[in-house]
Amino acid sequence: MIIESGHIRQAIARSGIALAGLLVAGIALAHGVEERDAMFLERNAGQALLAFAYLGAKHMITGYDHLLYLFGVIFFLYRPKDIAVYVTLFAVGHSITLLGGVLADINVNVYLVDAVIGLSVAYKAFENLDGFRKFFNVSPNPKIAVFLFGLVHGFGLATKLQVLTLSAEGLVANIISFNVGVEIGQLLALVFLLVLINALRASGSFERKASVFNFVLMFAGFSLATYQLAGFFLVTT
Repeated sequence: MIIESGHIRQAIARSGIALAGLLVAGIALAHGVEERDAMFLERNAGQALLAFAYLGAKHMITGYDHLLYLFGVIFFLYRPKDIAVYVTLFAVGHSITLLGGVLADINVNVYLVDAVIGLSVAYKAFENLDGFRKFFNVSPNPKIAVFLFGLVHGFGLATKLQVLTLSAEGLVANIISFNVGVEIGQLLALVFLLVLINALRASGSFERKASVFNFVLMFAGFSLATYQLAGFFLVTT
């Protein structure tokens, strides 16, 4: 597939500027929930199932790194059955580590796990561009990759709650509700992303635009990873 390099450079440049603005705007919220939401979670002394579900959905919908990865996962999927399989694998993966991370108190470095999440976006875009076969003559199993990266994304979600002092009363039910909210948010985001992809397909020249979009997606993934690694080294040095 041959793409004019000028189109790719222009698309990446525009997306780079937009991404830089997004990262600067989101720097204060990069590793946690909003202050008002955090205060509610820490002050809550019992079960608040609806509130935790709402916050889980909100966090997923506003989690641009998770949405970028999901966008890459479904980009070339046409059949509803295939979409359901891949989204389910991702959901099972991040549910395991979200629940396990918080309830079993499994801690990972927030910057490093978010860096890997950024790399997962770049990985999926590279896979969509058929890069593994073209450059390395290998074809990794995409379903296994989606599940494994789902585990990583779950730890990323867990770190947002682990920095808070949550009441032990009703904790299990609240965290399960938060996870249910995450899944609801993922389904809502999925509908939006499918509408966006279908509109792209209907606009014509999907093959050319698909390549450009995935180059931009790969650039965004590496940018997110670099951003998080920079935060890691700044904080630990």
